[in-house]
Amino acid sequence: MDLLQPSEKVQTLLGFFWPGSCWWTRIDKELGGLHLFLFPVVNEHLFGLLDVEKEIVAQPYIIMDIQDAVANGGVETQQAKLPNQLHRDDCVNPPVVRTLSRVAQAAGVTQEGQRLGRREVSTVPVGDGWWLSGKSETTATEEDTQIHPFTVTTSDEEIQDLHRRLDQTRPVEGLEDACFQDGFNPAYLQRLVSYWRNQFDWRKQVAVLNQYPHFKTKIEGLDVHFLRCTPASPGSVGCVVRPLLLVHGWPGSFYEFHRLLPLLLEPQDGLAFEVICPSIPGYGYSQAPQVKGFNTLAAARVFLKLMERLGHSEFYLQGGDWGSIITTNMAQMKPECVRGLHLNMFNVTSGGVGMAMSLLLGPYVPSLVGLSEEDTRRLFPYVEKNLHTLLRETGYLHIQATRPDTAGRALNDSPVGLAAYILEKFSCWTDSQNRDMEDGGLERERKFSLDDLLTNVMIYWTTRSITSSMRFYKENFNENIQKRVDSKVSVSVPTGLAAFPQELFHTPRSWARRKFRNILSYSYMPSGGHFAAFEEPQLLANDFREFVRKVESLQK
Repeated sequence: MDLLQPSEKVQTLLGFFWPGSCWWTRIDKELGGLHLFLFPVVNEHLFGLLDVEKEIVAQPYIIMDIQDAVANGGVETQQAKLPNQLHRDDCVNPPVVRTLSRVAQAAGVTQEGQRLGRREVSTVPVGDGWWLSGKSETTATEEDTQIHPFTVTTSDEEIQDLHRRLDQTRPVEGLEDACFQDGFNPAYLQRLVSYWRNQFDWRKQVAVLNQYPHFKTKIEGLDVHFLRCTPASPGSVGCVVRPLLLVHGWPGSFYEFHRLLPLLLEPQDGLAFEVICPSIPGYGYSQAPQVKGFNTLAAARVFLKLMERLGHSEFYLQGGDWGSIITTNMAQMKPECVRGLHLNMFNVTSGGVGMAMSLLLGPYVPSLVGLSEEDTRRLFPYVEKNLHTLLRETGYLHIQATRPDTAGRALNDSPVGLAAYILEKFSCWTDSQNRDMEDGGLERERKFSLDDLLTNVMIYWTTRSITSSMRFYKENFNENIQKRVDSKVSVSVPTGLAAFPQELFHTPRSWARRKFRNILSYSYMPSGGHFAAFEEPQLLANDFREFVRKVESLQK
């Protein structure tokens, strides 16, 4: 492609003049197509949303107001405007609507934003794997397929070692009034350490962990840990019990679901769930892979094998964070096994023209581009509410996707460092305004108790799994995630999406339809953030049950 300056070619830049931003759009008259460019300001793995064509270019930023119709496959323009000069009247002009429609057609894009001629794969290949070093996959034929009970334990030595390390921590001084803006507030951290050392009862929390039955089984060489919980009264007259797999993310664990479980196990309106809640390999009590390559696709396959081993040929799935990707991969691999997929975090990594038009026109005429008023409130101003938020909150991702073993080594040695690293996320990912609070909202907001937060930290500490959990990022971002097979496969199973207002990013239903082709429910949740099951278990349970009722009514 011959790239020329705007003065040498009639072209339109649909615009986003964002300081430090990475998106801009160029419509080339001679090609008659839409080309989206990713400017190399940030990692393309993280911000590869508009992936129709990516080219690195050095062109001036310019914003054009589209006023003319398409002529000879291109777009003619009148004048340039900056975003603060655009007015609502500029965007509702009928020729603009016709222009955008014809531009999309010229770019070869359907209403769902799918590029015509791009080959779609119906399912993701399941494949196979073996994750122990020094052994071949042929050993899998000799694998112990038995399911063994497991109990979480502790010891005096373990607790004494923790206390010794807490006693020997070296405090640091923070900046005045910094709160959580620079990370975990050092002053509040000292109070947390004091509570941890003098009041937190790990033995008591171990008993809490063991209130539900734990198991382990070997899959692809790894000891996979999981909870298996059945309703207290499964024999209730007219009560239907459906299997459900819940999958956590980072820096969470299976313990995130401990307040959600009783809400799902209790029969309600003739429906209850048998809940299976595994630990991702490398997290908590699941064994860590010993060779490279264990990503979400591998985790999805392992969990499909787990459900098959438990005797379930059809089941529901629910997840957030990594759990949302793993469960989505499961639905892509074996859609015939997935009765329904429910997610509380969801993203579309390839946006195309539809997303570009939404970002351009959404603040002015949201209904024209498939956005609701609530979408508009959550999305715009887009740079401040999405891009800047992601840049502020994803420094950890770049570390873990590149050098997990370096940072992991330090965290594995220091319980205080580990707590600061993990609990900072439970502060800022619950509500971005928590960074301005002295306690990070961890106590004031009362979304969690300190015992709950420290129990999650202790699962990482006692299993020494922080490094292997961080390594999961490297294994997934070791390649361009947009070029993986799962990025090219849509999700056909019945899907329910719960959009929590304090999630790190917002994905409107119109965007989600590009990936999820059978959305039965899309809910704007009234409160809650990234750790939905931990923060708002009742809201999540209600939304999930409502979704399941819709699925069940359709499948009668």
